[in-house]
Amino acid sequence: MYKMTLFLNVYGVIWIALTACSTTGREIPGQNVVSVAPIEVPDESMYPRFAEPIPNVTVTVGRDALLACVVDNLRGFKVAWVRMDTQTILSIHHNIITQNPRISLSYNDHRSWYLHIKDVHEVDRGWYMCQVNTDPMRSRKGYLQVVVPPSIIDNMTSTDMVVREGADVTMVCRASGYPEPYVMWRREDGQDFNYNGESVSVVDGETLTITKVSRLHMGAYLCIASNGVPPSISKRIMLMVQFPPMLSIPNQLEGAYLGQDVTLECHTEAYPSSINYWTTDRGDMIISGGKYEAIPVDSGYNKFMMLKIRNITKEDFGFYKCIAKNSLGETDGIIKLDEIPAPPSAFTTTQKPILDNQTIRKKGQLVQTNEAISSTFQGEVFDGQIRDFDFYENSAPTHNLNIHFMLLFCLYHIVLVS
Repeated sequence: MYKMTLFLNVYGVIWIALTACSTTGREIPGQNVVSVAPIEVPDESMYPRFAEPIPNVTVTVGRDALLACVVDNLRGFKVAWVRMDTQTILSIHHNIITQNPRISLSYNDHRSWYLHIKDVHEVDRGWYMCQVNTDPMRSRKGYLQVVVPPSIIDNMTSTDMVVREGADVTMVCRASGYPEPYVMWRREDGQDFNYNGESVSVVDGETLTITKVSRLHMGAYLCIASNGVPPSISKRIMLMVQFPPMLSIPNQLEGAYLGQDVTLECHTEAYPSSINYWTTDRGDMIISGGKYEAIPVDSGYNKFMMLKIRNITKEDFGFYKCIAKNSLGETDGIIKLDEIPAPPSAFTTTQKPILDNQTIRKKGQLVQTNEAISSTFQGEVFDGQIRDFDFYENSAPTHNLNIHFMLLFCLYHIVLVS
């Protein structure tokens, strides 16, 4: 009741200020306001009227706002602007009353009256009234909405985190703005992730809680805040998951023949990043260079260990160990390098016409022929004769020898394993 009374009293002061003085232009004591005496208008149609409502205005904080009041048939009446919620007189006709330096006034043809607010602050949000000093007073009001783009509250938002695998982790993101921002989480790489048993790409809300975090959760996460007022804003939070080294070996048994080059391979996973190296079966660390070349390939918490051994000799056969260590533990794996027979020299398969009067050996017998024979054979030709190789009259497939060799090679491995 007290506030309503005070509100009416303020309006009364404005009305008195507009009407109490005569046309001599006397000033109201204590106010830099020029006013005129009330005007008696016998006909209601002669009173001022508002040509249009005052439109509501939405402006981003820091920008300028403009409120317009259009009055027809103003005649000798006065126009005032009032801030309703604070009951502040801003202007009376051509004069600025408020001490706020960001507020100014302009007018056009004694009809359009504009209230300018520069560098709008959030405190400027509210109702504004345009009044005309008729009796009774006439007025229109419009709302100034001040919107604020979102921002991340750093001291209330999580920073980069390091947790042990299997633990629960909670990341928090607080944002401010007007309207209140909407907050969501997603991985920076755009990939889906396991969120408490469900594969998701986005999680809504200021809090992201992952139970039993795994190494697959490791990576950068974005907390994104938006409220429809550009620009949206995001913060990058790195989640690191610690775990001891783990190791896998694609092939635990490798075969090579003398003089060959061979590459051994191990795969490791660890965070913090592990120290990886190779040793011989005697425990000697292998240094890259010369005969050996250690080739590490990193991919996040994965590492690929490759050891290339050049020009295999008898001394190179045996066991090789790949080892991975970090602050949480160590692991190793063993690869056995065995000798295998060197493949025989490849025979040349040739399609060749055999001319008249050639002598060929067929199953240990010499055969004379006067006809040109086109046959598939294996061996060497000396002076028109085929020496010491069988001739296959029915053109049997020449890959039989290769099949026999493959069978012998498989049998050799079976004997080694057993």
